[in-house]
Amino acid sequence: MEINKRFEQENLKKFQFFSGAQLKYLAFISMLIDHVNNAIVTPMLDGGGFLLYLSNIFSILGRIAFPIFIFFIVEGFFKTSNRKKYLITLLIFGVISEVPFDMFTSKTFFDPHWNNIMFTLALCLITIWIIDSIKNKLDNKVLWYVISIIIVILFGFLAMQLSLDYDYHAIVVAYLFYIFYDKPILGAGLGYLSIIKELYSFLGFGMTLTYNGERGRQYKWLNYFFYPVHILILGILRFYLNI
Repeated sequence: MEINKRFEQENLKKFQFFSGAQLKYLAFISMLIDHVNNAIVTPMLDGGGFLLYLSNIFSILGRIAFPIFIFFIVEGFFKTSNRKKYLITLLIFGVISEVPFDMFTSKTFFDPHWNNIMFTLALCLITIWIIDSIKNKLDNKVLWYVISIIIVILFGFLAMQLSLDYDYHAIVVAYLFYIFYDKPILGAGLGYLSIIKELYSFLGFGMTLTYNGERGRQYKWLNYFFYPVHILILGILRFYLNI
């Protein structure tokens, strides 16, 4: 796979105007909107009216985040200088985020039946890492594809058993972004079809096509701490407001 081919396609170049930083922070805003909707707005719904309209708008905007986060796990896999450190960091912040996540989602301090997206992202990274390692050891491409699909099925099942956020959908989408990294339209299209129940997620899949390959100005610790901090605040608000 020649990863630079992604940015050499004439039909896409005019749409590739967002850096990695810009897309990530757009995804952060989308995630925040979605989480505010789930934690604060939705519990206050009582029939129709303005709040229902607002909740629907927030829900649509919130569908942008997931495809972008999964895409950048694959991007990080290809671009990071230290995959092991990358994985360990995801796992550490998964542990840090779990109590805030349970406070935010379940209004409890520990819920083993639903685990946060950091663990999901870590499992996605492990999945494509294993698949890529096998690719480098096999000359038979057809056999590699067969083995890679089996691995996706196994890790998708594992994601379900671990009760990870987005469960097997995340594993499938990460695999498709990885396999079709140099064919971005195909990767985004198949990724969307794999989770079409999230109808408005096409917004997020479409946004991945605007990535121009540039890192942009990023704030490393903001990238990691934004998630646990904002869900901790929302979790505290749920307890305080008793909603």
